[in-house]
Amino acid sequence: YGEDVEKARRVLFTILDQDDRILKDPEPFIKMSELADSSVNLAVRVWVNAPDFWNVKMENLEKIYTTFKKTLVSLSHKWMYTYIKRINNLSYLKMMKSIFTGILCLSLSFISLAQTTEVEDDLKKKRADTIADGWRVGGVFNANFSQVSLNNWAAGGQNSISINAITSLFAHYKKGKNTWDNYLDMGYGLIRQGNSADFIKSDDRIELTSKYGRKASKNWYYSGLLNFRSQFDRGFNFPNDSVVISDFMAPGYFLGAVGMDYKRGKDFTLFMAPLTAKVTVVSVQSLADQGAFGVEGAVRDTNGNILEKGKNIRSEVGGFLRFGYSKEILENVTYSTNLSLFSNYLENPQNIDVNWDNLLTMKVNRFISATISTSLIYDDDIDIQVLNNDGTQKLAENGEPIVGARTQFKYVIGVGFAYSFGVKDDRN
Repeated sequence: YGEDVEKARRVLFTILDQDDRILKDPEPFIKMSELADSSVNLAVRVWVNAPDFWNVKMENLEKIYTTFKKTLVSLSHKWMYTYIKRINNLSYLKMMKSIFTGILCLSLSFISLAQTTEVEDDLKKKRADTIADGWRVGGVFNANFSQVSLNNWAAGGQNSISINAITSLFAHYKKGKNTWDNYLDMGYGLIRQGNSADFIKSDDRIELTSKYGRKASKNWYYSGLLNFRSQFDRGFNFPNDSVVISDFMAPGYFLGAVGMDYKRGKDFTLFMAPLTAKVTVVSVQSLADQGAFGVEGAVRDTNGNILEKGKNIRSEVGGFLRFGYSKEILENVTYSTNLSLFSNYLENPQNIDVNWDNLLTMKVNRFISATISTSLIYDDDIDIQVLNNDGTQKLAENGEPIVGARTQFKYVIGVGFAYSFGVKDDRN
C-alpha cells in the first residue's frame, strides 16, 4: 500500500513488450486482483506458445523483480508487529534509533520517488519506440494570412496581402520486419504589393517520398527509396513577368535509390545509397531549348534558328545520402531538418547537389501555431542569371551576362491556423 499502481503497471507492460515470445493477440492484460492484508495484488496474464511457457514465466518473473528494485517499486512481504509493554532505557534508545533511521530512509525514498529514474526513462523510451503492426496515417495543415491596409497614412507605404499554405501528409505501414514510409509535402503562397499589382507566387512546392525497409539488425534496414519533386504553377523572374522560367514538371525530379537505412529511435535517420538514379524532366520545350535545369539545349545555326530541339530529359547515376532529424527541443517547440546530397558518378562527381530543408514549429494552442521554414538548394547543373535591381541582366567586365550555378535560399515565417489529424508523426 502507498505505491503508485499505475507506475507499476507501466513498468510491467514495458517488460512484457520487450519479449517477442509473448503473443500480441490475445493482448496481454494487467488488472488489480486483490486488496490483501499488506499488499495490492496485480494479476498479469499473457499468452504464449506451449513450449515457451516455463521460460517466459521464469525469465519475466526475474526481470520484474530486478526492474522493480531499480525503479523503486516495492514488492510486498508479510509484516509482523511486536508491541513492547515495558521498555528500559537501553530499549528506548534502540527504539529511538530505529525511528530516526526509518524517518531518514523514508525521506530519501520521497526524494527518489520525486524524480523519474534513468531506468524508468529508458523503459518508457523503449516502449514508445515500439510501433504496432498496421497502418498509421495522418497529417498537418498550416495556413498563414497577413494584410496591411493604409488610408491617408502620412508616413507612406503600400497595401499588401499575402497568404501561404503548407500541407504535410504521411502514411506508414509496418508488419514484422518490414516498414513502408510515405510522405507528401506541399506548399503554395501568393503575395500582392500595392492596390493595382497582381498576385505573384511566393512559395510553390510538391514533394513525394516513399521508402521501403526490411530490418537487418537492431538499427539497420535494407532500404529502397523513391522521390519526386516539382511545383504547381508557372514561375516568372519578377519584375519581368513576360517570360516563363519554370512550370509544373519543368523541372520535375525523379530519384530512385537502393542502400541501407540507419534509424535511432524516432528522432534520427540516415539513408545511404551507393546506387542511385536521378532523372530531370523539363516538359516546357522553350525551357528545354534553353538548356534549363541541366538538360541538353537545342542545336542552333549561326542566326539562332533551331536545328534540333533541346532534350526534355536528363539522366544521372550516382550516390545519394539523406539525413533526417526531428526533436521537440522545448515544450510545444519542434525542430526538424532533412538534408539530401547527390553526386553524379559520370560527370563532375566532386560537385554535390544539395537540398536542405529546416522547419521550426511553435505551437500556441490546438489551432494556432508559428512556423519558420528554410530551404537551401545547390545544383551544379542549374545556371542562374544574375540580375540588376531593375530586372535587367548583370554583365561582366567583358560584356557577357553573368550566368552560373548559385546557392538558392528561401525562408518563410508565418503565424496562423494549424490543424493536425490522424496519429502523431514525429517528423512534423
